[in-house]
Amino acid sequence: MLDLRKLPLEAQLTALLDGEVSPEQRHELEQRLASDENARRLHEKLRHGADFGRRRLDDILREPVPLALVRSIKSTQPPKTSIAQRATRPQVKLAPSGPQALAAALILFAVGCGIGYFVGTAPDADEIATTATTNPAPANTNDWLGDVTAYQRLLIRQPRHLVEVPASQAEEISSWLTTAIGVPFRVPDLSAEAWTFQGARVILGDSRPVGQLVYSNADGDIISICFRKDAQPPETDDFKETIKDEIGLVTWHNAGTSYVLAGPSAEATLGQLAMEIATAI
Repeated sequence: MLDLRKLPLEAQLTALLDGEVSPEQRHELEQRLASDENARRLHEKLRHGADFGRRRLDDILREPVPLALVRSIKSTQPPKTSIAQRATRPQVKLAPSGPQALAAALILFAVGCGIGYFVGTAPDADEIATTATTNPAPANTNDWLGDVTAYQRLLIRQPRHLVEVPASQAEEISSWLTTAIGVPFRVPDLSAEAWTFQGARVILGDSRPVGQLVYSNADGDIISICFRKDAQPPETDDFKETIKDEIGLVTWHNAGTSYVLAGPSAEATLGQLAMEIATAI
């Protein structure tokens, strides 16, 4: 193992945080932290920077993936060269020498110090929270999409209890949702696309009532059309496709009403279906 005592203190503390030290090296560094206030301060700044980076990475991984990208990945053809053929190729082993390893460590240390400096000098969470409270951001009209996605997952898990009012009570659905949501609408006929109307629900999206028209097909797949009055008009009326895990969403806006078509992310015709619904509803 590389002798950490030949490296600057920042590199030694970074290795300690990453768990890349021997028990003896860990003991020496912990003794120094106990007796050296400057070392403790530097260690805390590096730890704060590492924690901040992990949280940002987690936030990025939770962001929804564009539906078009998922479909592109699913449609990619496998490589023509078999795994067995590739396994027979000779493998080259690279083993750096001692000076090369030390040089690489110094380069990584320089990069890490630069990142640690900028992260360490950034405002902490308390300062950010205070700024956000003083200057609150405008309301996000897309918050309700998370609720729509959650209700869609619930429908998938309880296919025997899809609706509150069945399709056979069409007049009640029309008067009930128009009164509850405050939006006039028509139930689109999607039978030509093999989707059968099952009925309707009223759900909550961002603490506001949302109408939900539920359809199913012969394969047991479920889609739902959700709509509500706009709290704030969006910047564009264009159709937008996104995906949240296994749920595909197509959103659009028309005449003071926001719409979402929710269905399986693997359904390639969601966008086309949403355009047809927009002209019929």
